[in-house]
Amino acid sequence: MTAGDSFGRLDDDDYPAYTMGRAAEMLGTTQGFLRAVGEARLITPLRSGGGHRRYSRYQLRIAARARELVDQGTPIEAACRIVILEDQLEEAQSINAEYRASASDNPPAAG
Repeated sequence: MTAGDSFGRLDDDDYPAYTMGRAAEMLGTTQGFLRAVGEARLITPLRSGGGHRRYSRYQLRIAARARELVDQGTPIEAACRIVILEDQLEEAQSINAEYRASASDNPPAAG
């Protein structure tokens, strides 16, 4: 992969562009917090060739939501579960909207 290829991927929400230190700095949290949300299986960072964690923008948004809940007093394990459920609900709602749109485009034939 060339440098030009890497720059093009920076617009990709799933591209693991951020180191653990940079991700923690951007979120205003500690590296330990990022490890904890990883251990709770909220996010799974990719690993560089040297084994260092790399985070995507999508993962940072998920971790930021967990941090909001923790800052409000929610235990980290519960915050991670809440964020997982919120993400699943959003996905289900999106799928339902697609089905409704498809159904309205293709009404059943009169019989």
